[in-house]
Amino acid sequence: MTAGSSQQNAGVVILIIHLYLYGSYQLTELQVCHLCNGTVQNSTALGHFCSASAGLIDGCCCLLRNENTSNADYVIGLDLSNCSLSHVEDLQEASTAAMIDISLNPIVNLNNSLFQGFVQLDTLILPVNLACPGGNASWNKVEVQGDTRHCEGQKDICNLTGHLSLNCPENSLCAAYGPGFFECSCVDDFHGYKCLREGKFPIIQVFGLLGASTVLVSILLWVTQRRKVKSV
Repeated sequence: MTAGSSQQNAGVVILIIHLYLYGSYQLTELQVCHLCNGTVQNSTALGHFCSASAGLIDGCCCLLRNENTSNADYVIGLDLSNCSLSHVEDLQEASTAAMIDISLNPIVNLNNSLFQGFVQLDTLILPVNLACPGGNASWNKVEVQGDTRHCEGQKDICNLTGHLSLNCPENSLCAAYGPGFFECSCVDDFHGYKCLREGKFPIIQVFGLLGASTVLVSILLWVTQRRKVKSV
């Protein structure tokens, strides 16, 4: 084999590896990180937060490497400030964020469920005309700074006094699910509607019956179709 052909083969291998890595990156790219042109600036509040957290900047996101799962990175910060956004609809890709800045945008109102599931959110910076999600009672500190409103220190709504209507049913536990939101989870050995059924969920019986029913229906359909074919 000549030196030229070896170099050519090596070039092909490198090209294939490059395309594979690039394709993998494209598949895992988060759209929420590119809702705004440009990247996170080091001089901003989120830039300081990202630097202190040893995060990686990708567009308007601050990412942190996840060592425990197959997902390489997850969002810990999102900066959509001064992006000329008139509305924000879906930020679920950033549900792991501890800090989000959507200030300096002509946003009139926000969907009440926009931050549902954002249990890690600790600092939220909004246009001054918008209220903190869940109300001031859902935050340890709410402060207006110029044209921005800062919502800091998300409270666990399950631990707030004066919210007896939020109590979960018997045999279940309350868990925070974002500012102003909560969810109830059945304790061990309870399941079903309002966690009223005791004992482990009968997985084998339920899925066994479902599988048997599916097989039976498939056989009946097959027999019916075969009869039609023979009659023709």
